[in-house]
Amino acid sequence: MTPGANRELLVLATGAGSLIFSHVNDAGFWMVKEYFNMSVGDTFKTWSAMETIISVTAIAIIMLLSVFV
Repeated sequence: MTPGANRELLVLATGAGSLIFSHVNDAGFWMVKEYFNMSVGDTFKTWSAMETIISVTAIAIIMLLSVFV
């Protein structure tokens, strides 16, 4: 591990990175598809955009936290 790296923030960053472009192998994808009665293509576009926004927002917050921790 890199000296001075915060393990907790590394774990959070790994989790944030694992969300980006998660789709058909995610149970949430299929639940949203069925619940909102969407096509696979529409769900893919919506789910990918949402997960990417969550991932990018999370990594930005984690990087901001790294300044203070």
